[in-house]
Amino acid sequence: MDPVLNYLLGWEWPAILCLVLGLGLILYEMFTPGLHLPALLGVMALIAAVVLRAKTVTDGIITFALILVILLVLAFLFWRSLTKGKLSKSVVVLKESIQGKSTERADENVLSLSGREGVCLTPLRPAGTADFDGQRMDVVSDGEFIQKGTRIRVVRVEGLRVLVKAVSEQQA
Repeated sequence: MDPVLNYLLGWEWPAILCLVLGLGLILYEMFTPGLHLPALLGVMALIAAVVLRAKTVTDGIITFALILVILLVLAFLFWRSLTKGKLSKSVVVLKESIQGKSTERADENVLSLSGREGVCLTPLRPAGTADFDGQRMDVVSDGEFIQKGTRIRVVRVEGLRVLVKAVSEQQA
């Protein structure tokens, strides 16, 4: 009898069930973010499939190699979908950059803060919170420590960062 046919006929229902269940759980884990529980259960099912199918060491090695090839094909399809397919357009995949209007801090009020003066509500080490005429903002100093209650001036706004400097008595 042909060795390939002999190998294929050697599969019994419990081994086939473990193989299909294991591959399905790993495929499910690839396409859904989660706690990796389906992948762990899938690996356990695939190990059970190898053990149930292996009548000899050769059968075990062939089954293991077959599972590896199938997993590599699934990983390639996942990678392809992640980079070029529907998965790349889903909310699961993070985009490379933040769009200018994607945050509420990119509005005209924040951009108009440049040059305004306010008061530190928390110490800036270098980040903290400041008040600009009743408007609370997260701000960053240029690396210097600024005490709570110090008057500050907005030097510039860089996207989400509001860069400030302490106002000296001579400038006030």
